[in-house]
Amino acid sequence: MIKNNKKIEKFERELIRKEKTNIKKNLQLVDAMYREAVEMGVFPLKDPLDGIEVVIKIAKVVNSVQ
Repeated sequence: MIKNNKKIEKFERELIRKEKTNIKKNLQLVDAMYREAVEMGVFPLKDPLDGIEVVIKIAKVVNSVQ
């Protein structure tokens, strides 16, 4: 059980700050996820605008929050 949330958050922020970005590794991950999505039949989208109404509604709600 976490008793001191602030210490954990500080530790996580410092860990993220110290960690260097590995662009090559990140691009390899994105490529692998894309290939898996293609294999699963998610990409290419049959209708790219399918469900856009829901996305627009969510964006309006999120953008209206101050």
